Amino acid sequence: MSRPTYSPADTDARTTTPGPEAHRSVRPRRRPTADRMVRTVLPLTAILALAAFLRFWQLTQIGFNSDEAVYTGTAASLAGDPAMQPVFPVFRAHPVLFTGFLSLFLRGGTDEFTARAVAAVVGVVTVGVTYLLARRLYGRGAGLAAALLLAVMPYHVVVTRQVLLDGLMTLCATVALYCVVRYVQADRDGLPWLLGAAGALGAAALSKETALVLVCGLYVFFVLSRSVKIRWRHAVLATGLLALVVVAFPLAMWISGRTATGQHYLQWQLFRRANHPMGFYATTVPQVLGWAVLAAAVIGLVWLRRRNGWREALLLCWIAAPVLFFTLWPVKGFPYLLPIAPPLAVLAGRTLGALAGLKPRVGRLRVSPRRLSAAGAVLVALAVALSLALPAAGRITATPTGSFLAGSGGLAGGREAGQWVRDHVPGGARLLAGGPSVANVLQFYGGKPVSALSVSVNRLYRNPSYTPVPNPDRALRDGEFQYVVWDSYTARRAPFYGEKIRQLVDKYHGRAVYTSPVRVPASSADPTPTPVIVIYQVRVP
Repeated sequence: MSRPTYSPADTDARTTTPGPEAHRSVRPRRRPTADRMVRTVLPLTAILALAAFLRFWQLTQIGFNSDEAVYTGTAASLAGDPAMQPVFPVFRAHPVLFTGFLSLFLRGGTDEFTARAVAAVVGVVTVGVTYLLARRLYGRGAGLAAALLLAVMPYHVVVTRQVLLDGLMTLCATVALYCVVRYVQADRDGLPWLLGAAGALGAAALSKETALVLVCGLYVFFVLSRSVKIRWRHAVLATGLLALVVVAFPLAMWISGRTATGQHYLQWQLFRRANHPMGFYATTVPQVLGWAVLAAAVIGLVWLRRRNGWREALLLCWIAAPVLFFTLWPVKGFPYLLPIAPPLAVLAGRTLGALAGLKPRVGRLRVSPRRLSAAGAVLVALAVALSLALPAAGRITATPTGSFLAGSGGLAGGREAGQWVRDHVPGGARLLAGGPSVANVLQFYGGKPVSALSVSVNRLYRNPSYTPVPNPDRALRDGEFQYVVWDSYTARRAPFYGEKIRQLVDKYHGRAVYTSPVRVPASSADPTPTPVIVIYQVRVP
């Protein structure tokens, strides 16, 4: 019994993309030629260089946001930084694969460039893996087009310029998808490829546990596909390996005696309030994925519908699982859908690659139809890439607006305020901020404890890492806090807490001792510039 089995209708799965053994039997391995260098190596090198440029350009122009501060601080704690260990514990809401990997590069000290450079390199590697995936499915032209689109895609560029878990999770997930493709295409027993996919998915889950949603997509694909079948023995072995990899995180927490911490985080994730409406992704993500990419993917599915088969079913299931889950899940984050970026780029690359196969009528032109079609396909691909590169460059150099969407970039003004806290706030002093985002940034750069006014006293509605302030008035009267921090980010997202900070400043005779040099319009109705962060020193009357 061979694995996998194909139906007679799925001819392209058997003929256009043969397994590695068939490639070796039909065409012996050749040394690289000048033609192959020009057609593959040089374009791919240029694409990877472009991807690196967009991810490294002005990498530290703006300081860390809240998540970046937390993950870098956690990595520094793992690296043995005594200044970070009391503020950023090792075990927080997510597994520690990325922070553990990052800690290897922070042994000599903690700095922004090193942390972000690690994330940027992960993003560039993902572009290379996307090329391999698209080439395996649809050929060299589609591979180069998919890699180019992902290299300049604003969504992937912006997220992989930050110290976030989603970049490494997406890389591991794309590797897993590539292994699944190799499993389906294997002429003989493809179990090693399926086990490789399970291991890569386990690594993705250890980067961020939300990657387990992709397992649902694979399950739907194997259940619904008529041309691809999976043996029960293979499924059991792969599931066992996946579970063995994933269990490493709870096992590490159990050994360290922090099991209760994991339970508290689980409760918080399950019962926390919704942070965005259900239509958040529909209004936010398409524009950063690129409307041209989405259009190319859809056009290809319709135009090449007679060629649609298990490949397109696999990519669509891989995309649909996280989109449906996080649309229905109350908690939504800007980078949560990043794993769908590579398969979308592959579908769009398929369309652009197919353009090169057209046979236009050239009339009296002394140009072969094949070359003319290839040139047209290249021009279309470059036009689509340009429509992505310009918004990506604009987001990198965007002017601060005073509002902030978690995961969409750095926190302008936070680094400078934190450095002021480090240099001017005396040891033993404490600060009270409006929200935990600015509090995390000030703690990272300033090295002083910062509490947040908006942290709920109800355990079900707060991050277990944060300590609530049940009665801020009494805390200020008792001298627990010597400084109060107002910031435009919290004031715009949660006006109640911004106004509460203002009231505390007035009541306890706050004196502005630091005003951020970064200024933004107070509101859309009031264009008067206002500082993004102001630190007040308070005193009891």
